[in-house]
Amino acid sequence: MTGGANQGPLAGIRVLELTHMLAGPYCGMLLADLGAEVIKIEPPTGDIARRISPHSVGPHNAYFASLNRNKKSVVLDLAADDDRVRFHGLVKSARGLITNMRPSAIGKLGLTYDRLKAVNDRIVCVALTGYGLDGAFADKPAYDYIIQALVGIMAMTGEPDGPPVKTGYSAVDNSAGIMGALGLVAKIVGGRGGQVDVSLYDVMMSQLNYVAGAHLNAGEEPRRLAGGAHPYIVPAQVFETRDGYLALFITHDGFWQKFADEAEKPEWLTDARFATMAARTANRETVVAAIGELLKTDDTVNWVARLDPLGIVVAGVETLPHAL
Repeated sequence: MTGGANQGPLAGIRVLELTHMLAGPYCGMLLADLGAEVIKIEPPTGDIARRISPHSVGPHNAYFASLNRNKKSVVLDLAADDDRVRFHGLVKSARGLITNMRPSAIGKLGLTYDRLKAVNDRIVCVALTGYGLDGAFADKPAYDYIIQALVGIMAMTGEPDGPPVKTGYSAVDNSAGIMGALGLVAKIVGGRGGQVDVSLYDVMMSQLNYVAGAHLNAGEEPRRLAGGAHPYIVPAQVFETRDGYLALFITHDGFWQKFADEAEKPEWLTDARFATMAARTANRETVVAAIGELLKTDDTVNWVARLDPLGIVVAGVETLPHAL
């Protein structure tokens, strides 16, 4: 966290952040990275994220530091009258407010636009909640894991014969943070204050787009495919190589021809099961098995070196330390 002056398209815009853990802090950090003056307001006990990681970055743990750069820091107890007066003083000069508490807590602390417009009618109040500010499930607690379970993401993730699994990172919280930042900026561009209601559940449901569309319009049940394969493109998945794993994504028949030529498999261009995308999708198991046997004959780095110059979308499956 820093108190330095920010540069960027949102320079001069003050945003107050009363958040914890990930979704809210990430939302605020995105705005700070764009130049907004983001003031993180914490209770005397601090954001719980300060205490959940054993790894340190200067005076902060790594989890907290990774989500709170470029922010200023203020400690206020909103249950105390004097601190509420100080808070309203900050509200008067702010264009945005971010919260990610349960709706009942947001209401109790008076952190909605309806409650704060008397102090500043130009402020934009962003509420990141599990299921929205109202409705039957409004005050149910929600975390990234729970939303992934509820919207079907876990059920469609993993190997076909394995248990449901979550994504490898906090996809729900990060996505909700992005949507919150987008909603706040949209309101500011419109020149008005107001309430932005971001439901983690709704955000992730919207990201199911073509998967949900196929089910609603054709009754197609999402299913897990080996190697995390794409349901409509073959080959588009992870394959085992001689020494590791390769992600291969061939989107049309022109690239398939280049792949077959490099693999010295001319029969893949004449065999009716292999020749077109539609045929490869219809004969997925046969095609994937043939490609899998081929890719096991060489190392990952060699396949990348051979296929990348041809314009084929390919990459080795890397660990995070290597990617960084």
